[in-house]
Amino acid sequence: MTEDAPGRVAWSFYVFITFAIPNCYYHQLSLTTIFSPEGRLYQVEYALEAISHAGTALGILAKDGIVLAAERKVTSKLLEQDTSAEKLYTINDNMICAVAGMNADANILINYARQNAQRYLLTYNEDIPCEQLVRRLCDLKQGYTQHGGLRPFGVSFIYAGYDHLRQFQLYQSNPSGNYGGWKATSVGANNASAQSLLKQDYKEDCDLKEACAMAVKVLSKTMDSTKLSSEKIEFATVGKTKDGKIYHHLWTADEIDALLREQGLAKVDDEPEAGDIK
Repeated sequence: MTEDAPGRVAWSFYVFITFAIPNCYYHQLSLTTIFSPEGRLYQVEYALEAISHAGTALGILAKDGIVLAAERKVTSKLLEQDTSAEKLYTINDNMICAVAGMNADANILINYARQNAQRYLLTYNEDIPCEQLVRRLCDLKQGYTQHGGLRPFGVSFIYAGYDHLRQFQLYQSNPSGNYGGWKATSVGANNASAQSLLKQDYKEDCDLKEACAMAVKVLSKTMDSTKLSSEKIEFATVGKTKDGKIYHHLWTADEIDALLREQGLAKVDDEPEAGDIK
């Protein structure tokens, strides 16, 4: 190759992208990274809009633990019901999360978080601090808002965890990569109503049992039906045993139904669904 060959290659590539690629494609590539005249990033806003149509997820921080609850959308009666969780996930031994948005995007990020948690455990022989893991995940999410041709992840997370530095912690993050600590929070459909109810009912000295009762009451007022069942919601808790060991627990269908009956929110078998034709 002659000395001026790289220059000829570069010029050929410039000519190709100038004349062969339509200008509309460049416009599409720039949508993620270019601010509008109003100072907005439309692709990030579109991702937030997608989350606003997802099932509600909420988290409540109690003095002795954390509860996460999420609405499971039943799109069709013909769909075979899967008993595995689709809105609540385990990240490591001391941290779980709830998701609202596109589950396929959530799976990518959850696997990334799990790998980071295990890599930290292998290196330092202790679990990664909760906020450090949240920050790493949000750094990845924020990077997808800075490069043309990429779209933001269409999912919001609520993280519940424990570490010896800050005890029980509750965080929320959105597609922009922004995150913050909360005492009680929600994402998804009817988010404004859920936030208002949490603000009214939350007490800083509530225990885990009271937080569980509050969570199902809020869900019952934000979902289409006032009577709930284990087919429509998922539940998980992070707590501490009497001997000081931290645990996380994804509730079974029987445990959820028992809580609903205790709160008077359980659905009767022959009760019609909202919108059903009689």
